[in-house]
Amino acid sequence: MSVIMKELLRSSDPTVIAFASALLEGEDIPVFPMDVHMSILEGSLGILPRRLMVRDQDLWRARIVLRDNDIPTGL
Repeated sequence: MSVIMKELLRSSDPTVIAFASALLEGEDIPVFPMDVHMSILEGSLGILPRRLMVRDQDLWRARIVLRDNDIPTGL
């Protein structure tokens, strides 16, 4: 069975990704961070954005959680 993932958040600030992940996991919304090891390629400058993915069926709930906590998704 395949799972369709959607991009919820893109940020070059690792604290935003960590905070959003904690909020979503607290609401029982599984998250998958992507591009977390890109710092190896960029030389640890923190300029490449990281993405936070959620299941397609959780996307609307996840957006509400982030909006209620003043985290802009920009998408």
